[in-house]
Amino acid sequence: MNAVFNDLCWLSAREMMRRFAKRELSPVDVLEATLARLQAVDPLLNAVCLLDEAQGRRLAAESAERWRRGTPLGSLDGVPVAIKDSAHVAGWPLRFGSRATAETPSPEDTPGVARLREAGAVFFCKTTSPEFGWKGVTHGPLTGITRNPWDLSRTPGGSSGGSAALVAAGVVPIATGGDGGGSIRIPAAFSGVFGLKPSYGLVPNLLGPMGTLAVYGGLSRDVTDSALLLNVLTRPDDRDSFAIPYRSIDYLDGLDSGVAGMRIAWSPDLGFRVSDPAVVAGMQPAIDALVKAGAEVKSVSLDLSAAQHAVDVIWGASHAAIVRNFDGAQLASLDPGLLRLIVAAQDISASELQAAYAEMRALGQTMQLFHRDHDLLLTPTVPITAFAAGIDSPDTRRFPRWLDWTPLTWPFNLTRQPAASVPCGFVDGLPIGLQIVGPMFSEEKILRASRCVERACGSAARPSLVDRTVPA
Repeated sequence: MNAVFNDLCWLSAREMMRRFAKRELSPVDVLEATLARLQAVDPLLNAVCLLDEAQGRRLAAESAERWRRGTPLGSLDGVPVAIKDSAHVAGWPLRFGSRATAETPSPEDTPGVARLREAGAVFFCKTTSPEFGWKGVTHGPLTGITRNPWDLSRTPGGSSGGSAALVAAGVVPIATGGDGGGSIRIPAAFSGVFGLKPSYGLVPNLLGPMGTLAVYGGLSRDVTDSALLLNVLTRPDDRDSFAIPYRSIDYLDGLDSGVAGMRIAWSPDLGFRVSDPAVVAGMQPAIDALVKAGAEVKSVSLDLSAAQHAVDVIWGASHAAIVRNFDGAQLASLDPGLLRLIVAAQDISASELQAAYAEMRALGQTMQLFHRDHDLLLTPTVPITAFAAGIDSPDTRRFPRWLDWTPLTWPFNLTRQPAASVPCGFVDGLPIGLQIVGPMFSEEKILRASRCVERACGSAARPSLVDRTVPA
């Protein structure tokens, strides 16, 4: 691959925009570099489930003409963005990783995609996801196995695994994701990139069977690009009656203001007792950086393990609702693990589901009270490192279900709080991420703390394994 093209692929979205404005770079050149990089790495990663080069080239050419006239559409005009296959893109089918879905093109964009289109982003592909986002890894009957750029034998995590892999491998600076139980943060940690799950209601979305668990967001190689993305995604959309009123916040403002005076709590396991000691130890440089920057960081005894029952019930019922109208052939085509989840959920009663929602609300109240004394909460994002690709659990005796090996992410889907995963180092050559959690609508504080960690620990490095395997 041409070295100049390869260098373009590693530019941040902000740097692309700066060079477009100065006419030092064209969106057409960036898109061609992106497609060349994709052609080189995707045979290794299997991160793309739909590729539309013609549309990408058309959108890039239209963007180049707008920049020539000095009339860019918005803050991502000309930037290539990969779209997770959990969202509608007008003219493309929404398969959500399932052979049971139709190839019918979507008539309109999901709200987040619509905002990206309005900002001038260049769409050229959809990224892989496990079937209906049901698990925290990315493989399934429709698209096969997606792999981690740091170690091709490992999973990139999920369910936004294809998006994380493309960002980590230098194909795009930004990719979208959805997070119903950790689906942005898990692959961010496993793949060594930054991912933010916004507060529920901050980013307009189409309400689905997962209710308030699921939010729309994205992944990037640095915190600044995610702040830029959040500026776009939070713009209003009347199709979401659950979204909060638009607040016109610029999340880039004050990004480098630091954390001096913040009261930050640290829990290595939230009471689940599954964290790998090496992963916990790997968090220390990030914690030290926050202390050095003026934050007060204290270890806390916070046990959220009682929430396991609530997530089990709600997760099962939500996915059973997704397939409630499927016929026998569609059900037979499902991922076996998903089908087992759905079959087990048939025994959930209405009263049991309502009780689980009551537990969810109580957990939210617990965390609201917790944040009276703590501006932020730190945990490892995932208590283990990335394991073998193609399996649902690294140890089925210790972790019978995927929710068991990632118990530090899904509690904050139940509570609807914002949470980010920021790269903070490596264990045995595999990336690890620090999770930074805040009270509702505290994205600015989370971004500031993430930026502090990023400056100290270094932004996402380039995975050498992929580059050694790709021809120069």
